[in-house]
Amino acid sequence: MSADLDTDIETLRRADDCDVMLLLEGTFPYVSGGVSSWVNQIIRGFPQIRFGICFIGSQRSDYGKPKYALPDNVVHLEAHYLHERHAVPPSAARAGDKGAYAEVGVLHEALRQPHGAGRAIAGNALHALTPLLQDGEALDEASFLYSQASWQYIADQYRHHCTDPSFVDYFWTVRIMHAPVWTLARIGKNLIPARAYHSISTGYAGFLGTLLRERTGRPLILSEHGIYTKERKIDLFQSEWISDNRGVFEKDASQLSYFRDLWIRFFEALGRMCYDAASDIVALYEANRLRQIADGAQAGRTRNIPNGIDLPRLSTLRARRPASPPPVLCLIGRVVPIKDVKTFIRAMRTVVNLLPGAQGWIAGPEDEDLAYAEECRSIMESLDLQDHVKFLGFQKIDELMPKLGLIVLSSISEALPLVLLEGFAAGVPAVATDVGSCRQLLYGLDAEDQALGAAGTIVPIAEPQALARAAVDLLGDPVRWKAAQEAGIARVERYYTQDLMFEQYRQLYAKSLDDGGTAGNRSSPAACPFPHQKGS
Repeated sequence: MSADLDTDIETLRRADDCDVMLLLEGTFPYVSGGVSSWVNQIIRGFPQIRFGICFIGSQRSDYGKPKYALPDNVVHLEAHYLHERHAVPPSAARAGDKGAYAEVGVLHEALRQPHGAGRAIAGNALHALTPLLQDGEALDEASFLYSQASWQYIADQYRHHCTDPSFVDYFWTVRIMHAPVWTLARIGKNLIPARAYHSISTGYAGFLGTLLRERTGRPLILSEHGIYTKERKIDLFQSEWISDNRGVFEKDASQLSYFRDLWIRFFEALGRMCYDAASDIVALYEANRLRQIADGAQAGRTRNIPNGIDLPRLSTLRARRPASPPPVLCLIGRVVPIKDVKTFIRAMRTVVNLLPGAQGWIAGPEDEDLAYAEECRSIMESLDLQDHVKFLGFQKIDELMPKLGLIVLSSISEALPLVLLEGFAAGVPAVATDVGSCRQLLYGLDAEDQALGAAGTIVPIAEPQALARAAVDLLGDPVRWKAAQEAGIARVERYYTQDLMFEQYRQLYAKSLDDGGTAGNRSSPAACPFPHQKGS
């Protein structure tokens, strides 16, 4: 591993070019589970593709060593940390380019238009602004920080749009909010050539993809596991660091503070620009595809590709199960607020009251939010559940699944959770909250799917009593539990295998890698990993 002169970047593998550059924000290879497992699955599923990885994180200290061994076909990996301290341009007075900031104003006004009404104007403005961000002084970081034109633009925006009385808070919020833009511009300028880009979210990674698409003309694929802006809204709503200068009599609990709303609109704008830049926009299930369209994606570019699991490997685990379902409920996931581990622990108090021999296992890393993990342990102790609730840390699925009676998902937000599909394949039904695609996975999407039966029970968010009783009802009724197991197996075998998922991504990659152009000096036809699919 080599560290560059800037403290916000490190390079683990280096190549001159690659076929597909994955743009990953806060996932593989430094965070385990969920989206990272899917990225690992995709890379290993296409060994003929030379992948590059551009990882974007917050601060280096937020991540340890990589959680995954890098496959041989990952030829390049560089990690960037947006909030790591880095050298800023030296302070110096400058007039700035008023024309550049006028173009910024055009972009902002176009992005304020509802339902993509300003899409063409925004696209033209972004096309004009990208080289100014990356190649000149008209809109570089020094201009943003120190120029008279930048100051005047921020002041004008405050007068015309801000509803908060504090200009100081507005000024510093805008500075902090936009600081990563110039880091992303530098990354995009210096990133090795790729024949296609694949972002696994909108947000910062998606905006980097937008800049790369503008700079190189190469195709951008966007795969959203969860809707980034929706998850950011949850984070920002809970954040305590955002200013709210309203007085006690001015606050309305039904309304967000101006600065909280400003952050939300910032990430919505990044998302809309990424939707416009992407040639293919993938959702995991229909509700999210419709949400993408509502948020500005062009319907003709969207499609659903559900997650898929390694059925041959996981199906063998069924033979290792005991004759009767063990009274073990397991939450498999990171110990973080969005997984609502606290509700699972509180539910276990009722479960144990009704089934004294029951165990509640929490299988996932605790290092992402240490304070939250400690709060979870405190709740466990206060409910006197030390003998019934176990924090296991990261576990191998193959070793864990045969020991479980139920998988429990208590999350407040999900997309299409792999853990439910893996559980079904291994013969484990589930109790899950009504988030993301969980209702579709447990009860079926259409009439044909629903005819397979229920693979468990859906319960409301943050209701431990409902979760507990649903779990006890399943574990306490062998006939119903067996029917749920069979429904889960049938559903995953018919709709959610990795072979089905790989075939659809094979078509996407073949189209993007065949779409003219080259990476470095490699000719496109000779380098195409799917020559037999040309024109498909």
